[in-house]
Amino acid sequence: MSETFNLSPLKIEQYTLENGLRVVLNPDNAVPVVALAVYYDVGSRNEREGRTGFAHLFEHMMFQGSENVKKAEHFQYIMKAGGTMNGTTSSERTNYYETLPASELPLGLWLESDRMRSLAVTQENLDNQREAVKEEKRLRYDNQPYGQIFDLIAEMIYKNFSNAHSTIGSMEDLDDATVDDVQEFFRIYYAPNNAVLTLSGAFDTETAKRLIETFFGDIPSQPLPPAINVEEPTEVASNYKEWEDKLAPFPAFLIGWKIPKRRSSEYNALYLAGKLLYDGESSRLYQKLVKGEESIIQLFGFTDERRGPSSIYVGAIPKPEKDLSKIRDVIMIEIAHIAKEGPTADEMQKLHNQLINDFVRLRQSSQARAQAIAEFALYDGDPELINTELETLLAITREQIRAAAEEYLHSDNRSLLDIVPAGKG
Repeated sequence: MSETFNLSPLKIEQYTLENGLRVVLNPDNAVPVVALAVYYDVGSRNEREGRTGFAHLFEHMMFQGSENVKKAEHFQYIMKAGGTMNGTTSSERTNYYETLPASELPLGLWLESDRMRSLAVTQENLDNQREAVKEEKRLRYDNQPYGQIFDLIAEMIYKNFSNAHSTIGSMEDLDDATVDDVQEFFRIYYAPNNAVLTLSGAFDTETAKRLIETFFGDIPSQPLPPAINVEEPTEVASNYKEWEDKLAPFPAFLIGWKIPKRRSSEYNALYLAGKLLYDGESSRLYQKLVKGEESIIQLFGFTDERRGPSSIYVGAIPKPEKDLSKIRDVIMIEIAHIAKEGPTADEMQKLHNQLINDFVRLRQSSQARAQAIAEFALYDGDPELINTELETLLAITREQIRAAAEEYLHSDNRSLLDIVPAGKG
């Protein structure tokens, strides 16, 4: 089953500055705002053993001031202009983005260019942001029930260090980092020829080009970063681990599978299989475990999209006294059903409706458009993919979903993490 859904393509213009900065413009005057996204091709995948957490540390460092912008002023400039902003780090990239009134485009471009050109990498800034990262780790990971389980399952799924280690990194590695280490990291990865700049929203194209050239054109390029290898063997690194979580009020579990890279036909089919299993209240597992048996407190489901080998996670926090093994059996039975029979026609229609709804919502947000376009430009070298991705997903057939589930999910090649409360292992 496949269908077409016609929306006018987004206007995309891409070009490259002499210093290697890739620029993608998406003019859309529907709303008088403009979104700006800068994506650097550096994430935890680029880190080596003994030097983890640098990509995430830099997400913090980039707000500590530059030649013409004092510490914390980036936030102040954006907020006073009526805008919003943030930055995030993943295995694949580090991104920074703002949404501003259309008239404030020069401000956004100036702020991003100033820190690309002249970030203040000082001992003081390194020390205080190193402590900020430690505090974030304590709050979000170490001192949260179940806060470490996704990092733990990644270490069980992946064998290659580039894929397996945590984005937040090792506190010991951050403690060992010197100013020279951090300055070198900035020089290598925060160069214009290792970045993509995307604008989406209300702007005049020629004016935007002049501003971009003015602010970014004379930032010097750098030698390309070292190549990395993210290849993986087929087998997961570990099939089973029991982990004592001192903060967990209830036992839980998480199952993980290693799957092919993003945008491969198998990945797309498994992404849809995942939506069928755990995405939303109409999903199979929600209907079985939450609505039907009422056996779980929370259902986990997530597809980790990467340029190299990716993964799917499914897990649950059962209600007290409920049998974890029976709940896992329900999950594996549903996977077996999909692997044998594929989705029903009604489920395919529901999946297509979800995809169309998600794509329409993405198009309505200048910030969502800017980020999606930047990802396609950075990961695939082709921002125009934003205009064909929906059609690509809608063309995935029931048989492709069935076959991918059979090969990758209905398999003993998976990782099971059992989480037990303190003293109950």
